[in-house]
Amino acid sequence: MPEIQLGTVESKFADIIWEHEPVHSREIVKLAGEKLNWKKSTTYTVLRRLCEKGIFANKNSIVSAVMSRAEFYSLQSEMFVQETFDGSLPAFLAAFTARKGRLSPEEVKELRRMVAEYEEEV
Repeated sequence: MPEIQLGTVESKFADIIWEHEPVHSREIVKLAGEKLNWKKSTTYTVLRRLCEKGIFANKNSIVSAVMSRAEFYSLQSEMFVQETFDGSLPAFLAAFTARKGRLSPEEVKELRRMVAEYEEEV
């Protein structure tokens, strides 16, 4: 599993790209200036880093996602469970529900639906 970590500011910048991609790099500079108060050089530096991490591609100044937002956050969740709970989803759920309290009937229903879908695929 590739390890891709983003800081808070990088995540906000990545969200801007995901919301607008495919997008010209000039437009990203404009958006980052408006939303993050970044200069052109900062925008291009962080964009280059995110491309090096394999999240985005910048071809002919058009930036597009290599990894969707859903794929990225799914990977982050997997890494968290792997690192914190030795890969055990039941251990994660036990810890989560111990702190949160009882699951709502809707949450239980959704978990059952997810397990049933998984069982159908296997």
